[in-house]
Amino acid sequence: MTLSPQWLDELRSRTLLSAILAPSVKLIKAGREFKACCPFHNEKTPSFYVNDEKHFYHCFGCGAHGDAIRFLTDARGLPFMDAVKELAGKAGMEVPAMDPRAKEQAERSAGLYDVTEAAQRWFVEQLDGVEGGDARKYLKQRGISDATKKKFGFGLAPDSRGKLKKALETFGNDKLVEAGLLIQHEDKKEPYDRFRGRLTFPIRDPRGRVVAFSARILGDGEPKYLNSPDTPLFDKGRTLFNLDLAGPASRKAGRVLIVEGQMDVIALDQAGIGEVVAPLGTALTEHQLERLWRLEPAPICCFDGDAAGQKAAVRAALRALPHLSPDRTLRFVALPAGQDPDDVVRSGGKAAFEALLELSEPLVDRLWRAEVDAAPLDTPEARAGLRKRLLDHTQAIADPNVRQLYRDEWLGRFDSQFRSQQTQQQGQAFTRRGEWKRGKFTPPTPPVGQAARAISQIGVAPAMAAAVVAGCIRHPSVLHDHVEQVSLFRIADKPLAALRDFLVEFALSHPSLDSALLETTLRDSEHQPLAAKLLRPDRTSFSFNQKDADPARAYREFEGVLMMLVDKGLLENAFNQATDELKAEITEERLAKQAHLRAAIRDVDNRLASLASSE
Repeated sequence: MTLSPQWLDELRSRTLLSAILAPSVKLIKAGREFKACCPFHNEKTPSFYVNDEKHFYHCFGCGAHGDAIRFLTDARGLPFMDAVKELAGKAGMEVPAMDPRAKEQAERSAGLYDVTEAAQRWFVEQLDGVEGGDARKYLKQRGISDATKKKFGFGLAPDSRGKLKKALETFGNDKLVEAGLLIQHEDKKEPYDRFRGRLTFPIRDPRGRVVAFSARILGDGEPKYLNSPDTPLFDKGRTLFNLDLAGPASRKAGRVLIVEGQMDVIALDQAGIGEVVAPLGTALTEHQLERLWRLEPAPICCFDGDAAGQKAAVRAALRALPHLSPDRTLRFVALPAGQDPDDVVRSGGKAAFEALLELSEPLVDRLWRAEVDAAPLDTPEARAGLRKRLLDHTQAIADPNVRQLYRDEWLGRFDSQFRSQQTQQQGQAFTRRGEWKRGKFTPPTPPVGQAARAISQIGVAPAMAAAVVAGCIRHPSVLHDHVEQVSLFRIADKPLAALRDFLVEFALSHPSLDSALLETTLRDSEHQPLAAKLLRPDRTSFSFNQKDADPARAYREFEGVLMMLVDKGLLENAFNQATDELKAEITEERLAKQAHLRAAIRDVDNRLASLASSE
């Protein structure tokens, strides 16, 4: 299926953006616009504006910007096509027809939703019925309230090989097998119920539809928890338990938590912490991380306080490393030894768990601690091994700026902790020209050249904006990998901004991009003359936009420029905030903070200027 820019524009024009946001954002009329406290970050004074005429929202505090589709993908965690289908349904538009194979798959999936929803209703009936006495007693012993039981859809699978099959026989055995509710062996014997003698609760997709089940055994037996197998509706590596409820809760709380088990999710929710999800019997996957990062740039991992839980935390950190960026990371909470989140809230309530969350540590600290604690470091060989492992971890990070900063941070700590007396003396002499802080050396502020000063004074200069848009055309893979960052840049030139928006929408509409496909689409658009002008050799001073540039090097350089521009925006926001704080009260700490941010902005400006001048 291909969604043309024209079709997407029509969808936006038929969508009242304020009506899409109103259920989850308290909007206040402000002239021809609406304003509100931003749903993407905590604030007391409204800086989030919604414009129905232009079909976009923008937050002047955190920079969140987008249309109705973007809101559903970012705020509710919906996949792009699910967001489009939901808006199209409300607007009375037909989504362009799929290819025959995809259409067949969609029709099969639609039928399976009816099966899983019917199974959920039947499981709930059994729990409330005569056979549900022991299961209800177990829930009471676990402290599960009736409200929580209803909210999470607890049910019962009776200890029988055929009761569910009989109850849902109108769907046919093939459908029940395909939905994962019956087990069919290869010997062609009669299929039988998968879940037997277990307490059940549904697994839902981001839209709240039942796609699978998780079931806990009542009494002794293995496995303690049994999940549905992968089906056309359910992929355990892409699904997170409670994502449909945690998404809205995370917007209010400004955070999202990851725990190991479904019962931990339920216990925390009952204690008043609803922004919690859990993987489904697997280690945290890249696909699950992607979904979480749509909700929050720094999800907090709250794994069990045993050896297995700590190993899971390290695995999650290593899994996240290749995807780290200025707005993508993880934080970690160390639970008391031998306890899980359920234990913590049982003994100390919500306050005890909140106290642990206050002590969460960043990913860079968690991996450092894991490697330092992995083995004794009492020999040069052992310390060399630690250094090598740390450097190997940095090489896994794709973002060049984050990779360099991790390398600097870890090597600074290593040198601080293990350097010899001679190295200490050398370091003390070197420190006179800079500063050591927490094991990391900050060099003196470099001088600011004229080109860097110009960039700093006017923000993202028109030439820089043109170079970025040209880079998106020449290197669509970079655009695809950093489409969110590109969409946030403020471009004053309207035709150039329109071309950027066209490229962003094109990237969001296609799972993969290549130059030929983009060139063909541009050729038939109104943006072709401007695109051709931007790609002329005399229009750029950046090497990554040269036609004969080495592809790998050009990718790295262009990606670096994008990250530096994002960094600069974040630094300028922080600098403005620091300046406001300084106006309220002048202290040495606030003066030092402002000076540090000013130096960081100058450093980014210098690096951008050096790239612009290296023709």
